[in-house]
Amino acid sequence: MYCGSCMRDNTLVAALCQAGHDALLIPTYTPIRTDEQDVSQNRVFFGGINVYLEQKFWLFRHTPRWLDRLLNFRWLLRWVSRFAAKTKYSELGQLTISMLQGTHGNQRKEVAKLTEWLASSVKPDVVVLTNVLLSGIAPELRRTLGVPVIATFQGDDIFLDALPKADRAHCFELIRANCADVTGYISTSQAYADFMATYLGLPRDAMHVVLPGLNLAGCGGPLPLRRDEPLTIGYFARICPEKGFHNLVDAFILLRKLTTAPRAKLKVSGWLGENNQAFFAEQVKKLEVAGLAADFEHVECPTHDDKVKFLRSIDVFSVPTTYHEPKGLYVLEALANGVPVVQPRHGSFPELVEATGGGLLVEPENPAALAAGLRQMLEDHEFRDRCGRAGEAAVRERFTASAMATATIAVLERLAKVGTT
Repeated sequence: MYCGSCMRDNTLVAALCQAGHDALLIPTYTPIRTDEQDVSQNRVFFGGINVYLEQKFWLFRHTPRWLDRLLNFRWLLRWVSRFAAKTKYSELGQLTISMLQGTHGNQRKEVAKLTEWLASSVKPDVVVLTNVLLSGIAPELRRTLGVPVIATFQGDDIFLDALPKADRAHCFELIRANCADVTGYISTSQAYADFMATYLGLPRDAMHVVLPGLNLAGCGGPLPLRRDEPLTIGYFARICPEKGFHNLVDAFILLRKLTTAPRAKLKVSGWLGENNQAFFAEQVKKLEVAGLAADFEHVECPTHDDKVKFLRSIDVFSVPTTYHEPKGLYVLEALANGVPVVQPRHGSFPELVEATGGGLLVEPENPAALAAGLRQMLEDHEFRDRCGRAGEAAVRERFTASAMATATIAVLERLAKVGTT
């Protein structure tokens, strides 16, 4: 699937390289998938097939490396990942524990492959882990390379919360132990840094915020103000319960029941996995029962250009997540194309809306409140226009890939001094 963390990391590394830094993006488990140019390394470490087999079967913890390489072919990992997407997080507790045990876990030879390659071929000045679920390799990286190791927070809690309670508690203990070898942390929002400090019991003063940024190539300027009904409410994200697609459907039905509200359509796009097909069908059925099937459209957007075209075809944007979103890239993408947003008042959304002036915040998990916010945005044409223009200008000024790269380098340079003293 398209992963927001992978997309952010790919954009960041591309911007770092463009700024003249020698930055490498190293895939783990599977190749990454992005709708922009993939700048990641061709070699995948901790290949998902090997990791799984090493967890399940003793023999595969001792197989020769030539055999491991055969199971790490990118085409094979991509093919297998189609089936892995059906796996529930709750079934991965013991594998997660083993990974967090690093050189003491079942994947110890995968740790050795990565550290040996980094030591012989890369010789990095700093290593950034893209989540703390990879912190099992931090002690060995620190011991072998002798350089600062930084960890990024990008939604780790969503995975951890889905694990069985006992497994989750064990993971917390291992993460805290591993983080003794982590020099500092990067979070994509203040709210998420505050949350993760309490959630994992890690020092808040070691956490540094680097706001997400976009590659704005292909994004349009402010949209012409549309007043003629029906106006269009848009959703662009993974279509799943966590992203709150059902909340938006419920709010849309409530909005259309109000005879005095503007007539509106609902237009939806984003990755829809097999495991969420039934969920999606359930939401479509609700729209059909409400007599709104003709005012609903599901659009496939496989490329970046398709995404921009979709965003520029809508008037208001909303992805009312049930979880506390740490990044909100889709909010920035909407704003970059001049589309104002209506978002729940939690996670990174308050920071993004306050920083950009690009929309409204409503009570989370409340379809009636969301319907009221959408109605306000649809009815007040001037307000909608101001939000769209302010959001687009703010994204171009503060939320670019270049700004994200500059802020990241500043943090890494500061932490590198700490990590080498």
